[in-house]
Amino acid sequence: MDSSLSALCTHEILRCIQIGLLCVQERAEDRPVMSTVMVMLGSETTAIPQPKPPGFCVGRSLFETESSSSTQRDDELSVNQITLSVIDAR
Repeated sequence: MDSSLSALCTHEILRCIQIGLLCVQERAEDRPVMSTVMVMLGSETTAIPQPKPPGFCVGRSLFETESSSSTQRDDELSVNQITLSVIDAR
């Protein structure tokens, strides 16, 4: 875990991640509305359902073998890569 997050409770971090995963579920009708998200974030006693698969996922297969990972090309996506767009007014 990132050392800058050490002051936060692990339970709280995992709860926020689970709520975030609910918000990116593949089917829009499975995603919670914002008022429900606010209740989940504001109350530690509110039960949070298990998220369904997200609309997209970039990562490695759980079944990838050690030998196949050593043959990866350098230009393939990494789990740690991010694209950020900043919009500025003219």
